Amino acid sequence: MDEERALYIVRAGEAGAIERVLRDYGDKKLCEGIFKVLVKDVPTTCQVSCLEVLRILSRDKKVLVPVTTKENMQILLRLAKLSDLDDSLEKVSEFPVIVESLKCLCNIVFNSQMAQQLSLELNLAAKLCNLLRKCKDRKFINDIKCFDLRLLFLLSLLHTDIRSQLRYELQGLPLLTQILESAFSIKWTDEYESAIDHNGPPLSPQETDCAIEALKALFNVTVDSWKVHKESDSHQFRVMAAVLRHCLLIVGPSEDKTEELHSNAVNLLSNVPVSCLDVLICPLTHEETSQEATTLDELASDKTAEKETVLKNNTMVYNGMNMEAIHVLLSFMEKRIDKGSSYREGLTPVLSLLTECSRAHRNIRKFLKDQVLPPLRDVTNRPEVGSTVRNKLVRLMTHVDLGVKQIAAEFLFVLCKERVDSLLKYTGYGNAAGLLAARGLLAGGRGDNWYSEDEDTDTEEYKNAKPNINLITGHLEEPMPNPIDEMTEEQKEYEAMKLVNMLDKLSREELLKPMGLKPDGTITPLEEALNQYSVIEETSSDTD
Repeated sequence: MDEERALYIVRAGEAGAIERVLRDYGDKKLCEGIFKVLVKDVPTTCQVSCLEVLRILSRDKKVLVPVTTKENMQILLRLAKLSDLDDSLEKVSEFPVIVESLKCLCNIVFNSQMAQQLSLELNLAAKLCNLLRKCKDRKFINDIKCFDLRLLFLLSLLHTDIRSQLRYELQGLPLLTQILESAFSIKWTDEYESAIDHNGPPLSPQETDCAIEALKALFNVTVDSWKVHKESDSHQFRVMAAVLRHCLLIVGPSEDKTEELHSNAVNLLSNVPVSCLDVLICPLTHEETSQEATTLDELASDKTAEKETVLKNNTMVYNGMNMEAIHVLLSFMEKRIDKGSSYREGLTPVLSLLTECSRAHRNIRKFLKDQVLPPLRDVTNRPEVGSTVRNKLVRLMTHVDLGVKQIAAEFLFVLCKERVDSLLKYTGYGNAAGLLAARGLLAGGRGDNWYSEDEDTDTEEYKNAKPNINLITGHLEEPMPNPIDEMTEEQKEYEAMKLVNMLDKLSREELLKPMGLKPDGTITPLEEALNQYSVIEETSSDTD
């Protein structure tokens, strides 16, 4: 059976016939036959058929080992318009061949270490960037852009050297940012502000897929970009952050695609230097001001009216700043909490992003504080009981996953300007104990970061209830009768000694270890803590 006959049978798709071909002809031999056909001057339909079969076979790593050669890779590069020749993209009839070749390359590079090494040798990343530049502003070849970007993502994922090459040598950051601008059809109204049409159509499936692949590739390119060293870098990151703000304010063809798009935008925003994230918020435009968008401060006492106004004006305003993007991030975070699973992968990126934004940008922190920790009125329930964002986050403070509970507690702590007394007011001591122990703040105080000195304003309801709030649970409790009030002094002494003996027994049997606070606020075994305080007292006496 010759190669062309075997390929015809496989393309026909009859299961029994395919099984006979693979048994008689063999996967390896069939792959070799495909490459023999691809080097010939055959019709486009034949090339597409060969590539479709190769794409299926290339999912098997064992098949790829003998056929992954430099010559075969070069055949696919030529068909994908990735050769060194200055091929144009004018022939629409060639597009299916280009797309199928890129799909094959994606499978081969992902499944073959040899192909990954050959990609470096053939400088595949540079060729992919050149192809992107050819089709940057041409929307009718979205499939080519999509699989070009996917292959670029795979290369930058599998090889750290390629990330550096893309970032600096190939100028991948501005190139991929421009791909996103094209996918979103962005029209700039200012240096870092784009026009948002809330009544416009959603992104098409093709535009959404292209944007997602570009976001994933950009994530790899910027994964180590925590610090900005040059003004040009700062400007480029601000442009990218402005594009990502636009991304958060548009929707895809379906709810799932919108969530995937926003999820990748959140991941990428986590790589942006925090000093450049101020472009996520912007002053109100003249049009927004003329619509008389109502601020949150004016609506704080009427939450129903607040929600209605936001829906009516499509604008979330705080202190004269447009907070739409931050509000989308907050809603995204709440949806991820409500899912109840995969918190580490799905929730921690957005929580970490909001924490860093709040720590670095005062307006963002104050807006999130109003949304997440509004002034307390009803304190009859425990902080973790209820359906508000605050209740959900407090529940996460005691989650079994250490990373999840740490970032949830850190977020609330930053919203409270890292003041222990403010955090305890909203969470209760029991829920906050883990964070305070880790930060050495069990004795009170505040964190290391500086925040503005504006004070929180307590409501009258909270002030009246405060004397009866249980500091451990964080909610209002009716006064309980004191069980020792009716005891005699002898009975009190007896019960006290009984408790001391029980604790001593548990301690000697190492079922319980008494702990104390060191002078720096961290927990340590009680004996060590007492010794440290003794040393401090002796030093103080000597000084006197």
